[in-house]
Amino acid sequence: MAENVKKIAHARHTAMGIEYKRSPMDRVFMVLNVTFFILFTILCIFPFYYLFINTISDNDLVNRGVITLLPQGIHIQNYIALKNVSDFGQSVFISVTRTILGTAVMVLASAFAGYLTTKKEMWRRSLWYRLLVITMYFNAGLVPWYLNMLGLGLTDNYLGYIIPGIVQPYNIILVKTYIESIPSELEESARIDGASNMQVFSRIILPLSKPILATIAVFGAVGNWNSFQDSLILMANTPALYTLQHRLYVYLNSSSNLANVMQSGGNVSAAMLNTKVIQYTISMVTIIPIMFVYPFMQQYFEEGIMLGAVKG
Repeated sequence: MAENVKKIAHARHTAMGIEYKRSPMDRVFMVLNVTFFILFTILCIFPFYYLFINTISDNDLVNRGVITLLPQGIHIQNYIALKNVSDFGQSVFISVTRTILGTAVMVLASAFAGYLTTKKEMWRRSLWYRLLVITMYFNAGLVPWYLNMLGLGLTDNYLGYIIPGIVQPYNIILVKTYIESIPSELEESARIDGASNMQVFSRIILPLSKPILATIAVFGAVGNWNSFQDSLILMANTPALYTLQHRLYVYLNSSSNLANVMQSGGNVSAAMLNTKVIQYTISMVTIIPIMFVYPFMQQYFEEGIMLGAVKG
């Protein structure tokens, strides 16, 4: 957007016969600005890079702390050895399905609720909206929450990952704000043609709301994938329902025992595996999938956030 503004300003100056020139201070600012963001980007990326090169480097060198900038003795045996951990695949399945299903249901519910709160004819609209906002500021606490989940039968139950996350007040507010920015004439025109509320919602509102829906989808996917507390508390008695993050917690607390399991396949020697390598490998596996979500959603994410910020 900044680049577009510069192009427009340059075009206007050119049309007026004025050549746009940067002053020395402008150039210094641009250099400092670019340098700062390059360094900041490196600082953000380096921890993931460091983690990755340590998982594909010689494990003995990793254990001695020799690997810092470049991998040495490259191999992928650490990742292959994970197949010997019987419960790892199940945890991946739980996390993936929870992320996909939980995010999809949350986005649809947020879109529908956000649309409803924009309708003046909705009964007690202001009351319901205020009650929704209040939940963002008041929380009963961990123990009442657990007792509520227990009473609803959501402990040791896969639905305990899905149902509590359907209604997200912040996301509903974002959707409501975005929908209010859509010209009302589009909806009025559809109604004149005989469209019902559901037809307006599905054929007009949803397609035009892609940016904000993609934004909350990113929030939901990251939240579901990284969620740990609900698995730790609600699924304590059902290891088959552990998420990958919960399984990572278990692995990090018993990585020495896990080394013996990973060596059982016969492809990895005892010298290759140690606590540090196992921690790095499992951590990298939990990070990689969610890192691929944002690049595909980036353009919608930025548009949705910017419009919500300006409109709000």
